[in-house]
Amino acid sequence: MSKLIMTLDGAIIREFMVDKDSISVGRKHGNDIQLNDLTVSGRHALITVANDKIFVDDLGSTNGTLLNGGRVSKSVLQHGDVVQIGNYQFTFFENEDDDYEPTMFLRAEIEDTQIMQSNPPKSTDAKGEPLAAVKILNGPLKTKVLELRKPFNTLGFNGIKMAMIARTSEGYSISSIKNTKLRRSNDIPNVNGSQIESDSHVLKDHDVIELVGTQMEFFYIN
Repeated sequence: MSKLIMTLDGAIIREFMVDKDSISVGRKHGNDIQLNDLTVSGRHALITVANDKIFVDDLGSTNGTLLNGGRVSKSVLQHGDVVQIGNYQFTFFENEDDDYEPTMFLRAEIEDTQIMQSNPPKSTDAKGEPLAAVKILNGPLKTKVLELRKPFNTLGFNGIKMAMIARTSEGYSISSIKNTKLRRSNDIPNVNGSQIESDSHVLKDHDVIELVGTQMEFFYIN
């Protein structure tokens, strides 16, 4: 039987077994999973089972449902997928016996709300510029490809935002995010083995980004 691990800011809140045809998620009473979060709609999303597959289905929510960082209306869930609803994350496991491990996340930000170390790049209209993506090279999300369509895309670990990839008319760059929870030297992201100390770092095709042992390859989509 499959299961969902609900986390908030990296802390495990609860496990939910996918043991019926549909599981409703929302802010109002009557949902199977009720979330006390004002960014969550009354009836926000459904987890449904059909034809031996499990789907996440957004119910026209105000703030949307994210799957591995990108907005979705309806999508099949794969092992290790992370569904974001409001401030909560749900990690999908195909087998209930699988243990939960903190995973990387990449989230597209609608607005620039992060505090950067210094001199963050200003977003401009990137329409017509080449589109890029990152491919996870190891860990639970290995082989996942996440497109970097938004002006700002957040990278993190265990609920903590650690870096931001900005898309501008001049290309893509990555910057570290200040966070008091990040205390170890390896908490600072690096590109091709070199730590990003302060200013934003321009990304080149096939650069390898590493955060807390998780590696991902940056590449342009042809």
